[in-house]
Amino acid sequence: MCGLVGVVGKSDVAVCLYDTLTVLQHRGQDAAGIATSDNGKLNLRKDNGLVKDVFRTRHMERLAGNMGIGHVRYPTAGSSSPALAQPFYVNSPYGLSLAHNGNLTNAAELSRDLFKEDLRHINTDSDSEVLLNVFAHELQLLAKMVPSPEDVFTAVRGVHRRCRGGYAALVMLGGYGIVGFRDRNGIRPLVFGKRERDGFTEYMMASESVALRWCAMSLRAKRYMSIFSAIFTPACARAQRNIPPASLNTSTLPALIR
Repeated sequence: MCGLVGVVGKSDVAVCLYDTLTVLQHRGQDAAGIATSDNGKLNLRKDNGLVKDVFRTRHMERLAGNMGIGHVRYPTAGSSSPALAQPFYVNSPYGLSLAHNGNLTNAAELSRDLFKEDLRHINTDSDSEVLLNVFAHELQLLAKMVPSPEDVFTAVRGVHRRCRGGYAALVMLGGYGIVGFRDRNGIRPLVFGKRERDGFTEYMMASESVALRWCAMSLRAKRYMSIFSAIFTPACARAQRNIPPASLNTSTLPALIR
């Protein structure tokens, strides 16, 4: 059992991610990590230990960005090496970071296929790294310079087709957004919520609703993601450009696939 959180906000989200991981600490005490995206640049801090021990002031100051994901780990697959702390990262395509809760029952088979057929190298014995590379390969097959929500959902369908087991995952596409999805049977939990802040809508996905309440996400907007679904929340670069929300295209709002 691990804890996940992802936030797309108006301003820096590192403190919100940190606070949320502390209330999800019961889901994993082995390691903790946060990855943020600052205008497409990845900032990452992860290590073994509790949340309060992994993150110091100097680390938080470097985690700039209005979009990010966080993870607390309870080791169910692989060792307890710091190399297995999450989020995991691959640079292609788009710079992807993943936080994962669950287990893949066909991880060994997938790892072999990724190496022999997809030409991707797996550096650890973590099934989370396998899941990330499956998603990355499915997305790269589309060969798009800028991914659309439907492109992201196509990659999720590929993950559902190839990966067996129970899992919930958050994947951050550097500079583009965060997608959250569950396994085909909905075994692992993932909840979605939003809040209004200074005329701007911020979004969160997490393992438990306590994370939403902690960050004052609207309970009326809160809901558990349905089985075999995915939600893609695009990045909020518009907030940094001070563009009035009323002028925004509706394609910037979260998209849902069932």
